[in-house]
Amino acid sequence: MKIALLQGKEQREKVFKQQHLDRLRKLGDVVVNDTVGDPSEAQLETLIRDADIAITSWGCGPLTARVLDAAPNLRLVLHAAGTVKPIVTQELWDRGVRVSNATAALGKGVAETALGFTIVSLKDMWRLVRETREGGWGDGTNVREVYNVTIGVVGAGKAGSHYIKLLRQFDVDIALYDPFVSEARAKEMGARKAGLEELLAQSDVVSIHLPSLPETYRMFNRERLALMKDDCVIINTARGSVIDEEALAEELRKGRFFACLDVTDPEPPLADHPFRGLPNVVLTPHIAGAVNNGLQRLAQAVVEDAEAFMDGEPLEGEVRADQLHLLA
Repeated sequence: MKIALLQGKEQREKVFKQQHLDRLRKLGDVVVNDTVGDPSEAQLETLIRDADIAITSWGCGPLTARVLDAAPNLRLVLHAAGTVKPIVTQELWDRGVRVSNATAALGKGVAETALGFTIVSLKDMWRLVRETREGGWGDGTNVREVYNVTIGVVGAGKAGSHYIKLLRQFDVDIALYDPFVSEARAKEMGARKAGLEELLAQSDVVSIHLPSLPETYRMFNRERLALMKDDCVIINTARGSVIDEEALAEELRKGRFFACLDVTDPEPPLADHPFRGLPNVVLTPHIAGAVNNGLQRLAQAVVEDAEAFMDGEPLEGEVRADQLHLLA
């Protein structure tokens, strides 16, 4: 077996540590890319030559026919990142090469961040910290526990479903909007299926876990934002494009609810964007996914799928061609 890691040296060293490479070497001969920067098509062609398994990540370009011709025995591509759209081509599917990604590993970090936003926001910590820093001592009037509240989850992909799993540790009502999830499946996950407008009207926290697709573009428009309860918390760790930001800014100026935004459209927002100055907004620079040591989760996911492939077991992150239109 030949396993080729195609990403550049800097990217590889961020994601893969020695223990991950050691596990891969137990499966076959490992070839790494020691050049700096994103690999060119010619470099990909050289690196992938005669490989059985290829590992890609951010910065890797599409696996074109030219690249694939160098690896006639290629059977599996493992993408140590989220969406596979930057690297997959029709030629890849036509040759029957299986593809897997690390979206589940990324989703765990996103879900954990959303849970952190949920707890801290319900506790009103953002305002209380600001007041104590300014010499005050808040009375905790607006503090709420993660108890006997309704948490609305919009989207039950890898991140949304893991967020639900984490929420099951609390005594809360979990409402789920996802048109691709049945009532039975929602119940099995620990949530109840709800319509989007129903969820927005009922929820004390709304956490968004949607891919960026034409169907989700500005799904949270002026009319839907107006349905949300006073004192609600809206959390977006997904994509900025799913929210009409002008409409959200208008609602936030009214002081009706609180927003935790890890993503905007575009990124970064302009220096004078209202999200940067409104007191009821927490704006973070797209850190919900894998960052720093969290990137090693991606390596672990890739290694585990490589081992599963060798053992003839299902792949946790397998992606099929017919799923691409639903993925971010």
